Amino acid sequence: MGDAGSKPLAGKRVLVTRAAEQSQSLLEALREAGAHAVMAPLVAFATPEDTSDLDRCLRGGQRFDWIFFTSQNAVRALQERCAALQIPPKQSLAAAKIAAVGPATAAAARGIGLSVEYISKRHTGVALADELAGELRGKRILVPRSDRANPDLLAALERHGANIAAVIAYKTVAAEAGAGELEEAMTKRPADAVLFFSPSAVRNFRESVGTERFRAIGRQAVFVAIGPVSERALKAEGVERVLVAADTTVAASIATLAEFFSKAGQAQPAGAKHR
Repeated sequence: MGDAGSKPLAGKRVLVTRAAEQSQSLLEALREAGAHAVMAPLVAFATPEDTSDLDRCLRGGQRFDWIFFTSQNAVRALQERCAALQIPPKQSLAAAKIAAVGPATAAAARGIGLSVEYISKRHTGVALADELAGELRGKRILVPRSDRANPDLLAALERHGANIAAVIAYKTVAAEAGAGELEEAMTKRPADAVLFFSPSAVRNFRESVGTERFRAIGRQAVFVAIGPVSERALKAEGVERVLVAADTTVAASIATLAEFFSKAGQAQPAGAKHR
């Protein structure tokens, strides 16, 4: 790229609420685009108190026809339990086909030695089920998920006649330092954009700053939902202006912001929404 002034996000302060360990490539891309990227992680992940259901599935992984991974966190959690059980993931899940929500999740699965059969064209769990509808009737599907996962995927799988084993693979919790980092980030200089990757991040942000301030920030900065589930969470909190990234990739996040700020510089009306 050229000088800072020619970069699409030059001078924009972008707040990233995603877990820190998931955000490195996004932060690098934002900075490369000229943004001042600030981390305020509002979610973190923990091992559930009871892993017996997941352990049982991993020990008998050959019983499943498909494994649906809806996030990199699910892949990481499965890998950690396989390590604890001293079972290589590829061995435990050898008989199952792997389906992934988006390229980042697919890359994580490949990174632990799994061969990915299908990547959804639209990066949601429901889309993954709908796109594979013809493959699912009567099949056993393992879905390792968060304790706060949206139930829509399970409903879609049931609608398509699958036999579902949904197991809690990890817990989604509030990041211990998140509220303090968020307050520091917001008081130093107002953000131009805030990126939300999950309903948990939306909820934790609102609880940290209070409902009225949350909505006020949403009027001053643009709130960006990475996916329709986060969009619904923001709308449910009364946020009127929500920018929606085309998909869940880093490139789509940057492109969505660049388009918005480009048009904002051309007197874009408030409340505009992009997909």
